[in-house]
Amino acid sequence: MKILVINGPNLNMLGIREPEHYGNETYAMLLDKIQKYCDQKEINVSFFQSNHEGALVDEIQKAYFDKVDGIVINPGAYTHTSVAILDAVKSVMIPTVEVHISKVNEREDFRKISYIRQAAVCCIEGKGTDGYLEAIDILSEKNNEN
Repeated sequence: MKILVINGPNLNMLGIREPEHYGNETYAMLLDKIQKYCDQKEINVSFFQSNHEGALVDEIQKAYFDKVDGIVINPGAYTHTSVAILDAVKSVMIPTVEVHISKVNEREDFRKISYIRQAAVCCIEGKGTDGYLEAIDILSEKNNEN
């Protein structure tokens, strides 16, 4: 199985940015955690992070041609604004799980809106970085059903 983990704007600032919402774990620690988890499960995982909407769209489209089996995505602030990312996920038809480290629905009102959720298998929020591992499990189970 091949999974792509995509992180949007400011996720590279984990451990620095608003630790009251995102904790003290750094981005490098997050990637290491996911890599070790996938190694144990014999899942091929790759990572992509960008602060630019078009780069995220390009990576989602590339996943189609790379024959990725599942996408875990934390679109960051683009969750609440990007129809382009929604359309990209819909276009590639790759099972996708939306992940948020914090409980976005309990924060500012604008964070309650998620465009990508319309195309996601499910949304995991408020479980810290362990939400990424749960998303991988969901995609793995979905892949085994097919």
